[in-house]
Amino acid sequence: MEAIPAPEISVGVRNFAARAPADWRHVLDQARAADEAGIDRLFVADHLVFGRDLSAYADPASGGVTGGVQPTGPDGEWLEPLTTLAAMAAVTRRVKLATNVLVAPLRQAVLLAKTATTVDALSHGRLELGVGVGWQETEYRAVGVPFAERGRVLDETLDVCRALWTQPEVAWTGRGFELDGVHMMPKPARPGGVPVWLGGRAIPAVARRLARHGVGWIPWGVTPGTVAGALARMRSLVEEQGRDFATIRVSYALPTVVDRGALDLARMFADVPELIARGISDFRTLARIPPEHAAARDLLAELNARFREAADDRR
Repeated sequence: MEAIPAPEISVGVRNFAARAPADWRHVLDQARAADEAGIDRLFVADHLVFGRDLSAYADPASGGVTGGVQPTGPDGEWLEPLTTLAAMAAVTRRVKLATNVLVAPLRQAVLLAKTATTVDALSHGRLELGVGVGWQETEYRAVGVPFAERGRVLDETLDVCRALWTQPEVAWTGRGFELDGVHMMPKPARPGGVPVWLGGRAIPAVARRLARHGVGWIPWGVTPGTVAGALARMRSLVEEQGRDFATIRVSYALPTVVDRGALDLARMFADVPELIARGISDFRTLARIPPEHAAARDLLAELNARFREAADDRR
């Protein structure tokens, strides 16, 4: 496993919109701006389709989060995330490119492995896959995957991806498919394959996947008041699986604080030193970015500088 890096700042680019923009080019302009501004990681979200009823997003029993509100209606515009990251790879040089999170069980395992390694090759090893099981049964019905089996399908998908990424020849009998001594090239840039982050709560199933496959954890539904308890719980669960939790990166969704129409970066980053001390190494924000390249670069350069100052303030 790789050593835990210095604290990083990750920025979400909205590959979705409530209404169709005149042009999606701003997504690539924002990616270029983040690359130039020194942002560590860009992330995009995932949905294939929506049903009419989005209430499950606020239902923890279905995989949602209490009080959660989906950012668009059922007719919102959503770009497919891996395709979007491939386009971003073409206009950037150094920033990491991630999903947050990809509903991986909706993709057939071999196709996902091939798509991911293609984006990884085109980006010179900058892809990171954040994966989870999602919350919307309609999406699962749309691709013919049983919603009740989503956890098992994710386990198999991750196992197959890892095998295809790391083994010269793979034999596998899976759900509705068979690999009979197949070869898949190219391999990802890193020997262990594309880095995988696991999204979800501090529960045994997520901990098991994290211990087996994950370089990082994306906590779901964590608040400033619950983060300490979630970290303690996941640490215990992962170590029960025989994995040292200190080898796992942990992300945290920063609050977006706006004062008089501008981001209040001091308040957004106020808790960063304490969170670093608790073991958080990746700080993620979905603050709105100007669509124009120059304005986005200026804002992101300021955001990056203020984050570095907060991360260095560990007294």
